[in-house]
Amino acid sequence: MADPRLAFAIWMLLPGVLRRPLNEDNWRIPYMNRSIQAGLFAIVVLAAMIVMPVAAPTQDPKIDAVSHKGYTEKINDKNSFDMVPIPGGTYLMGSPDDEKGRSDNEGPQRMVTVKPFWMAKLEISWDEYDIYWENRPQGPPPRPKITDKPPPLTDAITSPTPPYDDPTFGFGKKGFPVIAVTHHAAMEYCRWLSEKTGKKYRLPTEAEWEWACRAGAAKDDLAKLDEIAWYEKNSGDTPHEVGKKKPNAWGLHDMYGNVSEWCLDSYKKDYFSLLPKDKISLMPFNPPTEKRYPDVVRGGSWNDGPEKIRSAIRRFSDKTWVKRDPQRPQSIWWMTDADWVGFRVVRAAEEHETLKGVRSKVNWLSD
Repeated sequence: MADPRLAFAIWMLLPGVLRRPLNEDNWRIPYMNRSIQAGLFAIVVLAAMIVMPVAAPTQDPKIDAVSHKGYTEKINDKNSFDMVPIPGGTYLMGSPDDEKGRSDNEGPQRMVTVKPFWMAKLEISWDEYDIYWENRPQGPPPRPKITDKPPPLTDAITSPTPPYDDPTFGFGKKGFPVIAVTHHAAMEYCRWLSEKTGKKYRLPTEAEWEWACRAGAAKDDLAKLDEIAWYEKNSGDTPHEVGKKKPNAWGLHDMYGNVSEWCLDSYKKDYFSLLPKDKISLMPFNPPTEKRYPDVVRGGSWNDGPEKIRSAIRRFSDKTWVKRDPQRPQSIWWMTDADWVGFRVVRAAEEHETLKGVRSKVNWLSD
């Protein structure tokens, strides 16, 4: 029997066990036979075992429905954004071998568990990003002092230096998704937002992003792609204002198309094969490094064909995304050749241990 107290209580009730009274020193109830007292004690213990079972091993706390509701985060008097509750769950991450448009880096499929979190209903727009950027330095950025050592990692939140060219690429600004910002810039924005609001915001992990994009479905239903996504066929070669297409089943807009989105993870082609095959992985995550590349981008964009508008598609950054940047060293904030990349933020209901304190390690000396 698992609980020795329960076994003891049952044993005391067995016939013949209590032929002698219990020790006088242990019992002070007057006018009662000691055997009866002991029998009553056993009954009480047994009842307690039944009514109040021993607690199970500690598990991750459950997020109740009341506390895990959507909310609106206010940045200032004019700007706010909505956060959508995403339930936790277990799903098959990646794509099967026969999925149309599939790449080798989307498998092999693995079972993963994601804890509850909130995700921004919309992609981060220029309206929000400009608040972070409003105190940016004016004029050309100061040339860094060349040393053999990178600058120390500090708690100070930095802001983007001026871009080499128009960061909007002439597409539009008010209501449009922020584009062409680096992985480092997106992570620093999350740090700034966390400090400003008092809540911990970050980029989604790959596992969280795909789970939220699928919205509980095992396969993508792209029969009505024009209704949910801006992509090559209907975009007119430009991104569009956020939230103009229908949301997915969990209320998230533009998960398919408009702009592709940064994830927190550093990219590794065979990442899925490194996850265990015979058991479920809880909150898998490949931490970002001090290198500028490669980091993960998920989802299709306004200039992609339908074969890339899928939940499982994985892309990664590289030097071609800044090939037109003439600055030396090149900017760690802006990408001259990735006008189709943006991001959105998430907030964990309860942060997993491996994700606590994760921040960008990139600096101007990074490769």
